[in-house]
Amino acid sequence: MDFQKIYDVIVVGAGHAGCEASLAAARMGADTLLLTISIDNIALMPCNPAIGGIGKGNLVKDMDALGGEMAKNIDETGIQFRVLNKRKGPAVWCSRAQADKYLYKNRFQTIIMNTPSLDVKQGIVTEVLVENRAVRGVETACGQTFLARRIVICGGTFIGGEIFIGDRVMEAGRMYEPAATGLSLSLKKIGFKPLRLKTDTPARLHIDSLSLNGLEEYVSDNILIPFSTETKSINLPQIKCYGTQTNEETHKVIREAAEKSLFYNGARQSNGPRYCPSMEDKVLKFPEKTGHKLVIEPEGLNTKEVHVNGFSCSIPVELQIKAYRTVKGMESCQFIRPAYAVQYDAYQPTGLNHNYETKLVKGLFFGGQLNGTSGYEEAAVQGFMAGVNAVLSLDNKEPFILGRNESYIGVLTDDLVLKGITEPYRMFTSRSEFRLLTREDNAEERLISYGYKLGLISKTRYERYQQDMQEVNNEIERLKNTLIKKNSGNEEYLSKIGVSISQSFKAEELLKRPQLSYDDIIKLTGGGLSGRKARQVEIKVKYSGYIESMEESNKEDIESIVIPDNFSYDNISGLRLEYSDKLKNIKPKTLGQALRIPGLTKTAVSVLAVEIYKHNKINKS
Repeated sequence: MDFQKIYDVIVVGAGHAGCEASLAAARMGADTLLLTISIDNIALMPCNPAIGGIGKGNLVKDMDALGGEMAKNIDETGIQFRVLNKRKGPAVWCSRAQADKYLYKNRFQTIIMNTPSLDVKQGIVTEVLVENRAVRGVETACGQTFLARRIVICGGTFIGGEIFIGDRVMEAGRMYEPAATGLSLSLKKIGFKPLRLKTDTPARLHIDSLSLNGLEEYVSDNILIPFSTETKSINLPQIKCYGTQTNEETHKVIREAAEKSLFYNGARQSNGPRYCPSMEDKVLKFPEKTGHKLVIEPEGLNTKEVHVNGFSCSIPVELQIKAYRTVKGMESCQFIRPAYAVQYDAYQPTGLNHNYETKLVKGLFFGGQLNGTSGYEEAAVQGFMAGVNAVLSLDNKEPFILGRNESYIGVLTDDLVLKGITEPYRMFTSRSEFRLLTREDNAEERLISYGYKLGLISKTRYERYQQDMQEVNNEIERLKNTLIKKNSGNEEYLSKIGVSISQSFKAEELLKRPQLSYDDIIKLTGGGLSGRKARQVEIKVKYSGYIESMEESNKEDIESIVIPDNFSYDNISGLRLEYSDKLKNIKPKTLGQALRIPGLTKTAVSVLAVEIYKHNKINKS
């Protein structure tokens, strides 16, 4: 049966990638169809019920500044908000929020079902229709044909998906949800060669069967910082999570049980995520470790289910229960859902252009886990970029491609397309050599103009941003021109926080001192800004030297940046020991020479550049 309408864009799959792809395309005015195996499970969180984390929070905030939805969705449904790495500099501050997974799914579904120009239909895509190496449409298992000028596939773990528990194997993309086996065969027929990747999910336990007293508690920050600059406040109640860890008894059970898992007895081969490994991987690959950290995370405000972050596995269910019950707090735990592994098709992302269009078929775009990534956030930004570029390509407009120096999305895209993958890719702040310039706090400053030009940012929001930036810049100018005088009142206040002044200082200069916060400065000068704008002022002033150095190093020929003879490579934060050893042995004269040392990354050289700037500044003074 042919569906007579010809869509501009069809998006296949309604996980985090598919949601962002379809919304972006429809909001840009394209006639869009979202096809999903289950409308009820749009935006489902099948694993960890959280958004953000190290590097991942940056992706979400970048996407928010461009007009994506994920940031708003977690703000509306989050039940624990924290900023990670607060003891370090703002370049590596990363937001993370625990979600009520049911509210999260329901809100996203409501947004999608009520978006103009976006049709939603349920169906399992079995074939991508291609003619003269260009897309024509898709066919579903029910025999329906939907035609389109562009297709974005965001199949997640469903394409060729198989679930494993011990020696039991089921064709599925998630537990009890059918795999897109036909789509896998269709892509192979077109010429795409799949990689087989694996990911695992932990068991879900009944919270009343746990003993939480005495476990480490994790609570929300005192000040809740939203992901989206559009969010005025966080309104849901905030919950506690609980920390515990495995022990030698746990590891003994896992070692004995591993041979009953098809991935550990040699029956199946697959590459799992390095940075979110299964418990079998943790125990077998790191036998010297006596314990592995676990976090018990409630899945919502009105459910008894908890997710045990850090204890994914694919051993038989009876051995899962035995292993879980060795852990403090879980001695009498009751399973609601077992842990399992899922193996699925992914495709080497070197087969993509930077706009996420496949090189093999014109008009066919890939987004999300089928490009070899792990995580909701990595998937979402790929879907967003694929959806945007699918629409731009309709009228042969220039593709929207972000640079590594502009955003974490640019880093992700560049890494995938140029380097490819051998295992599921995960974003970290350490992957970006420009992380001091691409901080969470300045996402709008870097990216909102792009979102506005694409039609994804409203005029009201853009004008609000311009007003905010004007206020931030005016405040910094005020601090440059405001004198904090050396008098008894100021001296007494400053001495209480460990600062002494021998003369009067400009407020901006005093704010650069590590002991002082912006709040301290406005107590001394009056006036001031609050909230997000206050954080912008403080970061821009405190780190102005480093930021200017990084901006200059982007422009400057690295061959001309000399490494001082007396420069020490020891104890440089963010520089791996293996890199410092290579640098000490080879003794490069310039950053250009350092970059050409085999194995030394651009990120390492970027860290080095900042340290050289600090070294030179100290020696000059």
